[in-house]
Amino acid sequence: MPLEAGLLEILACPACHAPLKEQDAELICTGQNCGLAYPVRDGIPVLLVDEARRPE
Repeated sequence: MPLEAGLLEILACPACHAPLKEQDAELICTGQNCGLAYPVRDGIPVLLVDEARRPE
């Protein structure tokens, strides 16, 4: 389920404050040295560093 267009514009990575991009059921940090992937559950972004998936 895609997020509202305006919501994605104001969200940022809690770890490095870089913008996020939507990919599948995750929000991926666009920061060069970060790259954390935050889950989206039931249409709600879970922007907790402890819940994020580390880049591979």
